[in-house]
Amino acid sequence: MYFSAYTVEKVSVICDKLKTKVEGLSFEEAKKRIQQYGFNQISGKEIKWFHILGRQFKSPFIYLLFFAAGLSLVLGEKVDGIMIIGFILINTVLGFSQEYHSEKSLQMLKKFVLWKARVKRENKNELIDSKQLVPGDIVMIETGDMISADIRLIDINDLSIDESILTGESEPVNKVNTELDHEALSVHEAHNICFSGTKVVSGQGTGVVIATGRNAVIGEVAKLTTETTRESIFEKGIARFSNFILRMILVILILLFVVNIALKGADQNHLLELVLFSIALAVSVIPEALPVVTTLSLSRGALQLAKNKVVVKRLSAVEDLGSIEVLCTDKTGTLTENKLTVANINSPNQTECLYYAALASSFLTEKKGEREPNNSFDIALWDRVEKKNKEKILKIKRLSEIPFDPERKRNSVLVKNNEATILIVRGAPESVIGCSHDLSAQKKQEYLSWLKIEGREGRRCIAIAVKQDHIQHDYDIKDENNLNLIGLISFIDPIKDSAKDAILQAEKLGIEVKILTGDSKEVSGAVAHQVGLADNPEKVLLGEDLEKMNNEDQMKAVKSFSVFARVSPQQKYRIIELLQRNKEVGFLGEGINDAPALKLANVALVVDGAADIAREAADIVLLKKSLAVIIEGIENGRKVFANTVKYLKITLISNFGNFYAIAIASLIIPFLPMLPVQILLLNLLSDFPMIAIALDSVDPAELKRPRTYNIKEVVLIAIILGLVSTVFDSIFFMLFFREDPSILQTNWFIGSVLTELVLIFSVRTHFFFLRAKAPSKVLSLLFVFIVGVTIIMPYTGLGESLFKFHPPTLNHLLIIFGVVLSYFVVTETIKIFYYRFTGNYQK
Repeated sequence: MYFSAYTVEKVSVICDKLKTKVEGLSFEEAKKRIQQYGFNQISGKEIKWFHILGRQFKSPFIYLLFFAAGLSLVLGEKVDGIMIIGFILINTVLGFSQEYHSEKSLQMLKKFVLWKARVKRENKNELIDSKQLVPGDIVMIETGDMISADIRLIDINDLSIDESILTGESEPVNKVNTELDHEALSVHEAHNICFSGTKVVSGQGTGVVIATGRNAVIGEVAKLTTETTRESIFEKGIARFSNFILRMILVILILLFVVNIALKGADQNHLLELVLFSIALAVSVIPEALPVVTTLSLSRGALQLAKNKVVVKRLSAVEDLGSIEVLCTDKTGTLTENKLTVANINSPNQTECLYYAALASSFLTEKKGEREPNNSFDIALWDRVEKKNKEKILKIKRLSEIPFDPERKRNSVLVKNNEATILIVRGAPESVIGCSHDLSAQKKQEYLSWLKIEGREGRRCIAIAVKQDHIQHDYDIKDENNLNLIGLISFIDPIKDSAKDAILQAEKLGIEVKILTGDSKEVSGAVAHQVGLADNPEKVLLGEDLEKMNNEDQMKAVKSFSVFARVSPQQKYRIIELLQRNKEVGFLGEGINDAPALKLANVALVVDGAADIAREAADIVLLKKSLAVIIEGIENGRKVFANTVKYLKITLISNFGNFYAIAIASLIIPFLPMLPVQILLLNLLSDFPMIAIALDSVDPAELKRPRTYNIKEVVLIAIILGLVSTVFDSIFFMLFFREDPSILQTNWFIGSVLTELVLIFSVRTHFFFLRAKAPSKVLSLLFVFIVGVTIIMPYTGLGESLFKFHPPTLNHLLIIFGVVLSYFVVTETIKIFYYRFTGNYQK
């Protein structure tokens, strides 16, 4: 960290480096430094709205849809063309709004440093805009101030800082103004530095600015957040399929065109007809309903989540959620309540122990005429103190105090209670016990054993000691000899009721859960052990240890460890980055320190009450503070994935089966086996029930493990069943090719629509269709409707005039129905055999 050297250097040395002095900079020098260092504000690469809009069209699938729309309009099929353009617009609007919204992250970060600052300029106190701060400025801070730059402290008076936006931990940090014994390698250890974006909880201080803007620690967080681009799992999968389909179509059409010309010649009429036929055939293969299917599926999933008070900001994140293989989560506020409570009291008189512990509060301050604690430890104590003792405490006069010092590890308070003067010392057990000389060796060992047990449970402990006999008003508060230890108190941030069950369910769904926290090793390990993530609470990796490893060891560490403690925002980012090399990763956080990792993760989730910047970087916001809703979200995501894959399989099988058969038939007969307008109608009619797949029910077996788009798996089943479809399309051709062209075209059209419809009911499940979960009502109703339209259409005037159909005879209809039924039986048989053979038959 850049600030490490500043933590061990004397203030005089730092001032010499920065060419400043305690009287402050001159106004002229400050202007020069603004030109040198820039304004104290977070700035990043500005992205205009048209940049974001342009990104929405950088997809092979969008190219396919534009191609299909153009061809449809060329053929005069305006309905098809307009529908496809509509699909593109829907996708563009959704994508643009989401990405434009996420770019507000930078503005959300900026607000943390846009404050007024009190500085010394030419030995005068001045109030300036924080953006005017420069390295070398002497800054004064006090209770309630937001700190606007990284500051090395010169003087302090009981200074306590809330650093939760950087560390994720809500307990205020007590600061010192002396140099440290060793260089601080993280924000947690830098006790003599205040960081930009943090807040003064209590006390006052003066310091010298050592970094501003993007050079400050929060600037590095901003850089990681704003310059990171998330790659959606869903979008990656669709892009791979689009590329595959595009290449296949181009290769086959070129071959078809060349072979047709070679066999039938290149006269003008035939060439024009062949071009139109090839265009229509290409359009029929492109799965143009995919955006509608996915949008409906995703919207349905988002609505289900909304019922549980979960807001989905990026629609595709619903499916991405179902694909994650690793869920990384912050600890505080997600697995725990983020509220310290008293866990245990080890004292002969627990009431007395609590009374003196609360009386020694360093944060008992005046608020609206009342004295109220504002520190998490003191609030926990205050909640446990009896009402009558609270009233006594509020009346007691405080004579003097020594605030908590990280080096002394304790605070001391001298109070007057009636005629007695009492010295109370409270702090780290090892420090206070060392000042208590009334303890027998046995009693001391009992206390140490108790502390060890509490420590293994991840509980923070304090000790309380007093001295009140014969103490005079002029007693030196620093004289802490012969103290009487009255007890030990442990504190815990309770585990949420739903956390353990939620993590258990996540693991049942095949998801690894990892904790990434700024808290201590002991507390993190204990929490992980309590929720069932770690058999051994000692198996925790510190962020600084991870940073010392080489790349290979880091990869091994992120795989083997489930708990990472004392991790900085950069280290969280690094862990996510390493995991993403082999896994799809979701991250659940809430603080500013989590923003870079949230922006990088495949799926970013935040809990209610998260920092604004974290909410902006997130895909999903949990308004209900329960991990259980994530599990339901994962199941919803897997349903969306399952239905999308169903659509892809069905459309590839039917489209390519029909594509091959018609293409081959066109080489055999002197006329087109199906007119371009009939091919487009076939495509349109089959799309309606295809779209309904988005609302279809899903077999429970589909939800048991994370799934990602596997082209090989989908293409293999599509090729096998596509060949079956080609065979049966060829049967239609063989049965009717000696008939009049219009009869062949009509009967083949009806057979093609019906085979595509029954294919849906076969491929929608790995089971035998009667054992599968029943299809949705919408799908069933659309199936009946399209069957009716397909059979009736050739008998209508519109069918005969516009689509050139010939009304089929009853005998022909019965033959078609027989072939369709045979097709369904063969498809079911091969499907079940295939899934049994590949080990994917779901039981």
